[in-house]
Amino acid sequence: MRVLVIEDDPNLSRQLASALDSAGYVVESATDGEQGHFLGDTSDFDAVVLDLGLPGMNGIDVLRKWRDAGRSMPVLILTARDLWSDKVAGIDAGADDYLAKPFHMAELLARVRALIRRSAGRADPVLVSGAIRFDTRSGTTTRDGVPVILTTFEQRLLQFLMHRTGHIVGRSEIIEHIYAQDFDRDSNTVEVFVRRLRLKLGSDSIETVRGQGYRMPQGDGSPPTGAGRDTTGTG
Repeated sequence: MRVLVIEDDPNLSRQLASALDSAGYVVESATDGEQGHFLGDTSDFDAVVLDLGLPGMNGIDVLRKWRDAGRSMPVLILTARDLWSDKVAGIDAGADDYLAKPFHMAELLARVRALIRRSAGRADPVLVSGAIRFDTRSGTTTRDGVPVILTTFEQRLLQFLMHRTGHIVGRSEIIEHIYAQDFDRDSNTVEVFVRRLRLKLGSDSIETVRGQGYRMPQGDGSPPTGAGRDTTGTG
């Protein structure tokens, strides 16, 4: 899952990036409004952490421009002042949640998790696909109640697919959301990680839809009706 952080305070920006990275997110950072607006306007993110008091272009203007352009990613705004007027302005501009500084990093992470869940139409913090369960709060994975140890990239891929359970996800979309911009992006590595997940979670855990991408079955283990399916279990 990919998160954009737009914060001009260098220390706080580093702390946010470090905390989100440790929580398993791919993080892109910007230190001013114009750079942040460009990143959010040209790339896909699962969530944005947006400071209101930015140089160049303030956070409210950044957010309004995104929403006017049809950009719908969930946005958590940060404000240095706990004023109701700041909160109202942010929400009216299209923010999904707000957090006043100073804040506890654990609360910010919880709010980001909730935003991503809600944007995917999910309320429960535990994602389910058949016998597989992924707890977004702890980052733990189980199959039939047995813990499964995943690497960082395996966890990123699994979480991304499970947020889209029942839907086909193309390789290019996966690459966009699990790799940082400066990472050597190779679609073949997606197939490698899919194979690894199948070895750990079962050959039926991830379906290959020929010519389109991958899909995790819905909660009952059944694919959506009317969709093509490759039952060979190959990448």
